[in-house]
Amino acid sequence: MSTSGPPLCAANGSAIGTFGTKRTTVCFHGPEVCDRQLVASLPQSSFRSSSQLSSSHAPGFAKLNRRDGAGGWSPLISDRHQWLEIDLGKRTRITAIATQGRYGSSDWLTSYLLMFSDTGHNWKQYRQEDSLGSFPGNSNADSVVQHQLQQPVIARFLRLVPLDWNPSGRIGLRLETYGCPYTSDVMSFDGSSSALVYRPNPGSRETSRDVLTLKFKTLTNSGMVLQVEEQEGHVLSLELDKGKLLLLFRKGRTLSSQAKHLISLGGLLDDQLWHYVKVERHSSHLNLTVDKLTERVQIPAEFTHTEQLRVGSVDDPTSQRPAISTKNFHGCLENLLYNNLNLIELAKKKDHRVTVWGNVTFSCAESVSVAVTLFGSQSFLQLPGRTVSSPQGMSVGFQFRTWNKVGLLLTFNLPQQGGGVWLYLSEAKLHLQIHKTGKVITTGAALNDGQWHSVELSSRQGRLSVVVDREEGGSTQTISSFPLVVERSIFFGGCPANAASQECRNPFNAFQGCMRSLTVDNQDLDLIKVQQRQLGNYSNLQIDMCGIIDRCSPSRCEHGGRCSQSWTIFHCNCSDTGYSGATCHSSVYERSCEAYKHNGNTSGYFYIDVDGSGMIKPQLVYCNMTEQKTWMMIHHNNTELTRVQPGPGVDQHLVHFSYPSEEEQLLAAISQSQQCEQELSYRCRKSRLLNTPEGSPFSWWLGGPSPGRVQTYWGGAHPGSQQCACGLQGNCVDLQHYCNCDADRSEWTEDAGLVTHKESLPVRSLVLGDVHRPDSEGVYRVGPLRCHGDKNFWNAAFFDKETSYLHFPTFHGELSADISFLFKTTASSGVFLENLGIKDFIRIELSSSSRVVFSLDVGNGPLQVYVNSSIPLNDNRWHRVRAERNIKEATLRLDDLPVATQAAPADGHFSLQLNSQLFIGGTASRQKGFRGCIRSLQLNGATLDLEERAKITPGVRPGCPGHCSSYGSLCHHQGRCVEKDNGFHCDCSQSAYSGVFCHTEVSASFRSETSLSYIFKEPFEGFRNSSVLPSSVYSDLTLKEENVSLSFRTTQSPALLLHISSSHGKHLALLINKHEKLEVRYKLDSSRDAEVLCSSMRNLANGQLHSVTVQRRAQAVLVQVDENVREYFNLTADGDFDGIKSLELGRVYNLDHMDPHLARLASLGFTGCLSVVQFNSINPLKAALLHPDTSPVHITGPLVQSSCGSAASAKHHAAENTHHLSDQPGSVGSGQPLVNAIRTDSALIGGVIAVVIFVAVAVLAITARFLYQRKDTFQNQEGKRVKREESPEFPFNNQPHSQDVSSGNPKEYFI
Repeated sequence: MSTSGPPLCAANGSAIGTFGTKRTTVCFHGPEVCDRQLVASLPQSSFRSSSQLSSSHAPGFAKLNRRDGAGGWSPLISDRHQWLEIDLGKRTRITAIATQGRYGSSDWLTSYLLMFSDTGHNWKQYRQEDSLGSFPGNSNADSVVQHQLQQPVIARFLRLVPLDWNPSGRIGLRLETYGCPYTSDVMSFDGSSSALVYRPNPGSRETSRDVLTLKFKTLTNSGMVLQVEEQEGHVLSLELDKGKLLLLFRKGRTLSSQAKHLISLGGLLDDQLWHYVKVERHSSHLNLTVDKLTERVQIPAEFTHTEQLRVGSVDDPTSQRPAISTKNFHGCLENLLYNNLNLIELAKKKDHRVTVWGNVTFSCAESVSVAVTLFGSQSFLQLPGRTVSSPQGMSVGFQFRTWNKVGLLLTFNLPQQGGGVWLYLSEAKLHLQIHKTGKVITTGAALNDGQWHSVELSSRQGRLSVVVDREEGGSTQTISSFPLVVERSIFFGGCPANAASQECRNPFNAFQGCMRSLTVDNQDLDLIKVQQRQLGNYSNLQIDMCGIIDRCSPSRCEHGGRCSQSWTIFHCNCSDTGYSGATCHSSVYERSCEAYKHNGNTSGYFYIDVDGSGMIKPQLVYCNMTEQKTWMMIHHNNTELTRVQPGPGVDQHLVHFSYPSEEEQLLAAISQSQQCEQELSYRCRKSRLLNTPEGSPFSWWLGGPSPGRVQTYWGGAHPGSQQCACGLQGNCVDLQHYCNCDADRSEWTEDAGLVTHKESLPVRSLVLGDVHRPDSEGVYRVGPLRCHGDKNFWNAAFFDKETSYLHFPTFHGELSADISFLFKTTASSGVFLENLGIKDFIRIELSSSSRVVFSLDVGNGPLQVYVNSSIPLNDNRWHRVRAERNIKEATLRLDDLPVATQAAPADGHFSLQLNSQLFIGGTASRQKGFRGCIRSLQLNGATLDLEERAKITPGVRPGCPGHCSSYGSLCHHQGRCVEKDNGFHCDCSQSAYSGVFCHTEVSASFRSETSLSYIFKEPFEGFRNSSVLPSSVYSDLTLKEENVSLSFRTTQSPALLLHISSSHGKHLALLINKHEKLEVRYKLDSSRDAEVLCSSMRNLANGQLHSVTVQRRAQAVLVQVDENVREYFNLTADGDFDGIKSLELGRVYNLDHMDPHLARLASLGFTGCLSVVQFNSINPLKAALLHPDTSPVHITGPLVQSSCGSAASAKHHAAENTHHLSDQPGSVGSGQPLVNAIRTDSALIGGVIAVVIFVAVAVLAITARFLYQRKDTFQNQEGKRVKREESPEFPFNNQPHSQDVSSGNPKEYFI
């Protein structure tokens, strides 16, 4: 917004902040006011211009509110090549500028650029904080529009360049600038041996804080600016390297001493403009500021007291020590202050603490170097060639700098030879091509690094040579060639748009960059004459300035993204960062295991990013998805049972546990979880623990934030209780003590339990004290950290009115912002979120039942991004919205639809300035409010607590039930979705599958002697109301239809797969015949033979996994094998399948009343794998494997639970192995478990866990065997040992995957 007159401040304050099209007024109070008029008193000789319409329109009349002459300045031609220049006489601090049109006319500017310079050459464009390059001008000829500069300019010369003007008039201008005098102390260094050395007085007090400030300017991109040397000879140095300022540390000052890189700041610092530097040391930390960028670093402990400070030179000329291989500084320094001492002033006074060496002057003599900036396709510089050939040949020289890999540098015709010459960049290398001969010379590399590079092209004595960076020891290429002569014109950067084809042709890209030091035949070309139209011709370029911008300083790439750039844009390489987007802002990982589960993922290793786009890095955890809870597990370096082995003379045994996650990662993961726990156990014999009830503890542990707080309670007890779990429960072996181990008995005992107090987690260290006595023994174990639930993922609020909303503090996302949430609604429109500024705003809304809109304004006008959905969004299901805005673009993602993107203007405002409250579910005007649920709302990685705010807000309710409508589809194979307060779970009781989503095949390996019988009887005690079995399990069950399905692998034929018998002599059997085909045998009439239905599918005994489905409806039978075509059969018997007695899998021992053929086959048993066996709603194999003690099953022989029924197991695991942090973001962020993306120690921990679980399962199996032997029914059967071997006739692998610790151990059931 423009202003008339200066901005207002309270009382005696000063304003320093109306800028661009925005208004920001910042007031400070103090004695210094810098707002004097600088132009009003200047003589006319202080004004210059590109041209003038007449003598009465001369630049000297361009003073604010003056009516002299024609009432202001107007150039001869109104175009963008005009300028008005003011010489303030000396360097001055400039804080504001005001403009006015030409008096009494229709001539005024509507926008302009502001340039500044110390010498009248080498101009620099002024840019506001948010990179806005232009200033808004006037809307009429008389009003005054003033702009405060965000950062004051210190310069002698100002130049105003018109960009736009009143279309009904011409350029007309009166102006004023405001500021105050500027004083400084300056000295220059010649780059040879000049130096300034400061040595503090001997015995001066050592301080923990040192501050050094200075300004410098230089034309060279490398050199030693200053060194700080301490007593032992260690050195901190500030060095220019390729236009960047480096802070380095060296141990000693020898050639062999290696420099340690601490910080790199700035870019393009060799632009012959003043740059501000501040070095501030606080004890062991140091802040380095270059211009407006500041970074903090820890300096090495070796650096202590400052002995001397050396400026401008690598080494003391009087020193005998070898110098460090670095150039001296060549340029000027200003206001060199060290702890408030003006060292340049001390040098002038010849203070004994300051020594000056070499050719040092107390002024800044600047060489004039006129550069030209070429902006692209319409840019060219045309200069005349020679008309007479020279016997010495021809030469052309120049310097250039650019960020682009391609572009034409120069071209000229060869009329006599009928060809042309092109010197151009391709792949950042220099190429010289002669059209007639077709020869191409290539030299140089990485010439798009933004540095100045010199080029010399010469043709002499039949040799053509190209030299790049001669002074830097660059490369030279020479070939034989006919003499080259520039007979007409030479074109730099490009060709005129209307150039005749024979004069200038450019088959390459136009050059974007800067050039200087142009010579033809060793004669300098005067670019100022070109600017004045006295020499050559040009278009779309700026003379006497280099407009290159370092868009990677500061880098806008976040989270370690690598910045690269061209002339107009920058690019962020986000590979290996775990983040994505134009600036690597948004995490590609979910924030918790809970989120991965609700994407449909199963157990495995995953990267989680607990704060999304925040500064906490992703961490690798194991997500154990169970049917009821989702556990996040973080292992440490020792989760095994470990015997205490105290060393000689050591009274205590100290153990430290290290976690792979960093400190902030651990604490954030614990904080966002609903509950965390960690096992803490100690097995002891004559080794006391806490010395209860009243003694000082012998042992303790440290837990909580690093390094941990001392805890004197044990697992299973409460913090501060100095008890173990048995003390809390009152069942210790000695009731006089609160821990079993404190009884000090000679028998082994144990104190174990879970630490569940989150403030005490994780366990960091363990100190065991009573371990040094001769008879003392102890074994400890600290389990992995386990957490479940995600408080942020389910944090939700329900808005039941369009006028209801929640409000939060202003959202701060000035340079980058990401917003994500889930919503569900039945309304067709409503505002999800809104935050306003004076002009800026940000808003996300449901504009219709099929469109979500993300709109914002950062000062360049409203920008809108939207995504359309092909399905209604008001379907009362959860939908996910993710919006991101950065200085390059705005993006919007809805569910899994393609991302919508809108690019931001390349040269405009980019800082989002908001000041109102943040409204959720509505707007400040209470219009277009949202009705429905919003959940898991996160802004820039921080979760807003909607539930807590909703508790105190009318019209909004905390929480939002009803998740099965959205997540119910994750429950497979007849699994039933069950609602929970925070989430859902899949009830798999009616499914033949198990697992978190009823997707895990329940499979078993059968041997020839294995038999599984499922008994139907009336009633089956204990199961009438059981959730494990259906309520209708009766022996007099009469069926008119059946649904049978199973999967199998075998190499046996013939083989009986399944047999169902009836007490009325009826049966159903599935078998593989000797031809390896499937047979279905139905006997529904006891007076007739069984009917045989034979499938046409062959080779079913080939050891591969096959699935079978059989469905009967009255007399119609459907049979399907694998994914093959369904086959239909009709039974001749018209009867019901009644009196069902039992279902057998494997060998049938009771062969009474069986058909002879089936009896022979049943006696052979089955060798192979059976999986997901289901008969109507009965799942006999699942009941036998998972619920053997509560199911009506009888098992004979070994029954081994296995993963043999998983057809995709091998392929699935192979695919998982490819997911790693170094993969592309698309694959990494897809939510697949990262099975092998763990370090060696994590793999070792996984192996240890697998062994421990295997041992535990073995113990359970032995216990089950013992209990089973006590059953009366099978008391004569002999048990067999657990085995994990496979049948040699059974060619498939039932070994579990190495990471699948939960299902990797086969289970056997014995009789």
